[in-house]
Amino acid sequence: MSKLLRIGELANLSGVSTRTVDFYTGLGLIESTERTAGNFRLYDASCIERIAAIKALEANGVSLADMAEALERGSGVADLTGQLSQVQGDIETLREAATNAGPAAHQLLLALTARLQSLVHTAIELTQNLPPLG
Repeated sequence: MSKLLRIGELANLSGVSTRTVDFYTGLGLIESTERTAGNFRLYDASCIERIAAIKALEANGVSLADMAEALERGSGVADLTGQLSQVQGDIETLREAATNAGPAAHQLLLALTARLQSLVHTAIELTQNLPPLG
């Protein structure tokens, strides 16, 4: 069994505030494992990775509401993170190409990168009406 962490420990190890951990808990993005006799929430150490995934998804334009809804439908953060990794790699490739391109190609590649990010957001919205897997 992995070590259980108090909210402050989880926040510190994840690089977020305790308010953020509390907010993510309220949204259902992370869950406390149990409570102490003093009624303090305890979190599994795996929440550190989950928070890192949430931060990465959010940094790439995925809203917290979209993440919470995906979790409610049964799609895991790991599924979203895997998809994000692929898209993030594609975005980085476009950015690198834009850096090395001439002025006209540079603007075109920047526009494509912005469009790709917009398409990811649209795809998440469209999947909201799909039935849960399994």
